[in-house]
Amino acid sequence: METLAVDRFTDILYDVADGVARITINRPRKLNAFTPHSAREMTEAFLVAGSDRDVRVIVLTGAGERAFSAGGDVDVDDALAFTGAEGAEAFEVILKDLYRAIRNCLKPVIARVDGYAIAGGNHLAYLCDLTIASDRSVFGQAGPKVASPTQGWIVSYLVEVVGVKRAKEIWMLCRRHTAQQAYEWGLVNAVVPAAELDTEVARWCDDLMALSPTVLKVIKKSIDDAYSGVREQQDRFDVLKQVNAGFFDTGEPTEGTNAFLEKRAADFSAWA
Repeated sequence: METLAVDRFTDILYDVADGVARITINRPRKLNAFTPHSAREMTEAFLVAGSDRDVRVIVLTGAGERAFSAGGDVDVDDALAFTGAEGAEAFEVILKDLYRAIRNCLKPVIARVDGYAIAGGNHLAYLCDLTIASDRSVFGQAGPKVASPTQGWIVSYLVEVVGVKRAKEIWMLCRRHTAQQAYEWGLVNAVVPAAELDTEVARWCDDLMALSPTVLKVIKKSIDDAYSGVREQQDRFDVLKQVNAGFFDTGEPTEGTNAFLEKRAADFSAWA
């Protein structure tokens, strides 16, 4: 992967203060939806923060008050973004690099969620070690709604977070869930009024920085290693190819994307 200088990031902001590295998805006009380039920058930021001895805790958030992240940006002119099987596969590899960087940095990562955490934004929120949300936040998935075939460990890991039935409800029905629901289901660790969000995140950062950094790393790795077998197995097999190898040639994903861009309900009856 090409190394990106943190002072040249275009889609994210990166800063370090008082032991906390803050990574901010900086695309508020797009509800902080991310492109392959955005994901590469986030990956690099986590690699930098993970190797910086001055960083004890990492906070991932989105710019503005409307969204943590609305997931992958389907309305983008990017050769690797949602353009058929080749583009989707390439973007999946880039996202796996990002997820791996979050896990492998071994430092505590807090998702600071204010507003929408949808689709890929929800993935990022529940993949982080801890998630703190404002009471106006909204969580949910969108894959079946727009025919975006997210697959593998990032899907199944939600079972470990909220249980089988809730994971299927979140992924298969594409409903929107309030921050309070997310808290009750175990999707987030704390919910506070929006005006108190930064104070609460800072309190959690301070609590973490008062603890042994080595032991925290051991705990994070121990928990992550418990799922390594499933993750490695699912990374080896392409579930989509097993279910429908010619999916991107069927017109089903095109209908999903067009419906989203045209702000209408998709009609998937032809592919039932």
